[in-house]
Amino acid sequence: MIIKADHVNAFIDAGDAVAGYALEGPLSGLSLAVKDIFDVKGLRTGAGNRARAATAAPASRTADAVQKLLDAGARFSGKTQTDELAFSLMGNNQQYLRPINTAAPDRFVGGSSSGSAAAVNAGLVDIACGSDTAGSIRAPASFCGLIGLRTTHGAISLAGTTPLAPSFDTFGWFARDLATYERVADVILPAAPAFRLRRLLRCADLDQLVNDADQFESFGRMIEEHVGPAGQIGAPVSVAELSSVFRVLQSFEAWNAHGSWVADHAEAMNKDVFSRFHFGSTISINEYQSADAVRKRFSGFLTDVLGDDGILFMPTVPGASPSLRSTAAELDLYRMRSLGMLCWCSLAGLPQLHVPLGTIDQAPWGFSLVGPPGSDRSLLEVAKLFGLV
Repeated sequence: MIIKADHVNAFIDAGDAVAGYALEGPLSGLSLAVKDIFDVKGLRTGAGNRARAATAAPASRTADAVQKLLDAGARFSGKTQTDELAFSLMGNNQQYLRPINTAAPDRFVGGSSSGSAAAVNAGLVDIACGSDTAGSIRAPASFCGLIGLRTTHGAISLAGTTPLAPSFDTFGWFARDLATYERVADVILPAAPAFRLRRLLRCADLDQLVNDADQFESFGRMIEEHVGPAGQIGAPVSVAELSSVFRVLQSFEAWNAHGSWVADHAEAMNKDVFSRFHFGSTISINEYQSADAVRKRFSGFLTDVLGDDGILFMPTVPGASPSLRSTAAELDLYRMRSLGMLCWCSLAGLPQLHVPLGTIDQAPWGFSLVGPPGSDRSLLEVAKLFGLV
């Protein structure tokens, strides 16, 4: 059943679903919200667009990852808002009422997994699934003070999911506490060898993008007390170039995935979202391949630097979630700085755990831990051992 007392505008008006769940299992007793890019049997998947939802047929089966949670005993509570076709970072889909960030009501929830983050943050559900292409788990987790993991690319099936940019898209989820988060991880993450993450790394080019260097350094000192002094790494590609490369790759793939529909429904879309898609139509295959070559070089560099025991300590986003009163120019600056950080693990396909440890400007903030491919569970263990969450 859709939750009736939705005071934070997290859920869409989707009606009742045919979504069976196991009566017993490792997730029994946990309520689950599902981002409106994942198919749920009996419901239409609109991917945040009312015109798309109106013409979609009810799903005949539930997305693999969601079904896995239901089979483990999670109880479906409803579908949640997403930015249109999951192509935005702030979580302000003009086709629906704006989701409310209960941790900082005068600030954005973050997108595109906005409804899922808002629902967990407000205590409407215990867990909520979302996706992360360019930061749609990591940014809302930071904005709302939640735990959020961008999983290793390809680790979790996306069958039954509306894509955005397939070579970046990943499944993720939100929870308010680590114990609950780990219960989901035990169900949804594949078995993987344990990593002994013990070598701390930092990158000055990333650290300098934060809004409050002193506050971020206090986080760094705390981590170093546990792991030891951090070694510095310098990327072979500038943050600005990596951001540009990511934008080219993501936009090209997004247009390939949805260009035909977007071109026919421009009037039914927010103009900013439409412009992001349209940019993809201007990118040639040669430009895509050139950007992909940079991606592969950077991915190889970062994977090699981490080895099998390295942890990269880095900012998730520049600071607290932007104020709802921010100007367009201020939001653009925040978005670009955020992309400069978020694109690293998107490009490299690496797991990145947002740790909600502090506040800034009376709003949630934290940092990220990045590990080698497949070290998703180990990152959670690191956070637990250090008492970080």
